[in-house]
Amino acid sequence: MQRRDLDWEGLFNVRDLGGHPTRAGKQTKYGAYVRADNVDRLTDAGWRALVDYGVGTVIDLRYAEEREVDPPVDLPIVSIHRPLVPNLSHPDWEDIHQLSLSVELPDATKVVYLEFLERYRDRFGEVVGSIASAEGDGAVVFYCMAGKDRTGLIAALLLAVAGVERGAIAEDYALSGQNLRTFLDGWIETAGDDDERALRTRIGAAPAEAMLGVLDAIDERYGSVDEYLRDAGVTDELLDRIRGRLVE
Repeated sequence: MQRRDLDWEGLFNVRDLGGHPTRAGKQTKYGAYVRADNVDRLTDAGWRALVDYGVGTVIDLRYAEEREVDPPVDLPIVSIHRPLVPNLSHPDWEDIHQLSLSVELPDATKVVYLEFLERYRDRFGEVVGSIASAEGDGAVVFYCMAGKDRTGLIAALLLAVAGVERGAIAEDYALSGQNLRTFLDGWIETAGDDDERALRTRIGAAPAEAMLGVLDAIDERYGSVDEYLRDAGVTDELLDRIRGRLVE
């Protein structure tokens, strides 16, 4: 039996988007799309596991300030950089931060995600388009630093296009909170004071209710995730390619 959680040495939060039931009574395929945290942390054994899994393309969602090294050049994979949000020096970040502080969890997470989706809609379209148009039959890995926020939003959009039930999408998102617990607990504990500790706790949260709220808001504003992505520049051909690749 195939498992969604993958053991790639050096990473904490890797899973295949396969195995999810769809509203049409089908199931998402394994080996099509994989969500991950920062692949720069992979050990040599981790890179071998990635290649052995059949990965053909990795898409880096991090902004320039986060990037350190690219995958080893001798691996048979294509590496694409598609930053989903701007660098932390961008003035948008202060606005988004203040909006998140105006509400409590899970609404704080939902507010941040909706700001990302609205402010950087074209970037979301570009990323989804790059994932859909990846060449070859190999799996496509997309990742950010923790594989929770940016990666979580892209995963949710892909699963929604495939027709996966909203509850299952939210549950998949919430798994990141569990997978990253040890990693995030250490980060939270190193906070300089109680305010910073509280902020890091909010940033590290992955409440399923937040993702459900995001998907509901997309429906209210655009009619569907498909329509949101069309508005972001994703063509019907690319949406069909996602479904063709991801759905049994």
